[in-house]
Amino acid sequence: SEEPSVTLFREYLRINTVHPEPDYDAAVRFLERIGTDLGLASQKVEVCPGRVVLVLTWLGTNPRLRSILLNSHTDVVPVFEEHWTYPPFEAIKDSQGNIYARGAQDMKCVSIQYLEAIRRLKAEGKSFARTIHLTFVPDEEVGGHKGMEMFVQRPEFKALNVGFALDEGLASPSDTFSVFYGEKSPWWIKVKCVGSPGHGSRFISNTAAEKMHKVITSFLAFRESEKQRLKSDTGLTLGDVTSLNLTMLEGGVSFNVVPSEMTVGFDVRIPPTVDLKAFEEQVAAWCHAAGDGVTYEFIQKCMDQHITSTAESDPWWKAFSGACSDMKLPLKLEIFPAATDSRYIRAVGHPAVGFSPMTRTPVLLHDHNEFLNEQVFLRGIDIYARLLPALASVPALPTEA
Repeated sequence: SEEPSVTLFREYLRINTVHPEPDYDAAVRFLERIGTDLGLASQKVEVCPGRVVLVLTWLGTNPRLRSILLNSHTDVVPVFEEHWTYPPFEAIKDSQGNIYARGAQDMKCVSIQYLEAIRRLKAEGKSFARTIHLTFVPDEEVGGHKGMEMFVQRPEFKALNVGFALDEGLASPSDTFSVFYGEKSPWWIKVKCVGSPGHGSRFISNTAAEKMHKVITSFLAFRESEKQRLKSDTGLTLGDVTSLNLTMLEGGVSFNVVPSEMTVGFDVRIPPTVDLKAFEEQVAAWCHAAGDGVTYEFIQKCMDQHITSTAESDPWWKAFSGACSDMKLPLKLEIFPAATDSRYIRAVGHPAVGFSPMTRTPVLLHDHNEFLNEQVFLRGIDIYARLLPALASVPALPTEA
């Protein structure tokens, strides 16, 4: 009695694509099988050894027009099974219709919703002017460096002739759908403090630890100010403020030896409204104020601040928001608080929106007991079955005439 699309979703969830050794081959075979069943053209692009991007294509009636790109990633993050009610790769459905599995929200649901929406539209005999491409990419959960970041530089991506892209968003506990038109820039900063060493019994001056204390105090004071700004202004979301966390701390060789060197790592996520040059100057000032021998380096430093237009005059946004309005879906426009593959798509000049149609659902990506209710999943198919025709029917733009 289960809906076939729900069965397909649960089958996909059972494919173990968890890091550090995701079974990408099984995922690609599974998705290729569905693509063949739907009559979609298939292409596999190996962006580096062992990392394949699968492209499924529904050709439009006017292939010269820019295409619609439906992106999703195949990998999922690790689990701590002892904290799960059900095994995280068995896709158990409870009596309330909640499907428990790693990837239920992030983001195997969206992959199947794309495909099932296309299945419905093709069964209804629909066709559209614009081509629709589906890309299933690896390694998003570890930064996308061997996935979308490499793919957007390849001729196979350029040949897709992308006009507008959809990618992942977040669940929403309310009835409002979150739509993400931009992302924070992730900076991973490593600060090294060098100071005087010596015996642990003495009051040694100018130690690495003293400098480290000043660095940490400066960084965490800024963290607290941003936290309070978010708390005091109900109009702000997490995507509107700079988040900062101390994530690594290293140093020392023995309890009775004052170390000559200590390092600290910070994960900083910066909204596109922030002047990145000015923020780096602030980082430099914090380090300078801590004393001599304090230096910093970037382990990751994303400088791209592209955002997607949400002006009603923009034809892509007008099509997306218009379809949502017709379905009476309340939307909340936000900056994504973390990072997705959308940033690479925007960086090469294509508008992209993050959208996962999951309302009345707790945000459980990367959390224990990740689940999605089957009725929420099925409603997502209905939503995409309305969104895709609107986007794929956007009239020829002046640049396409």
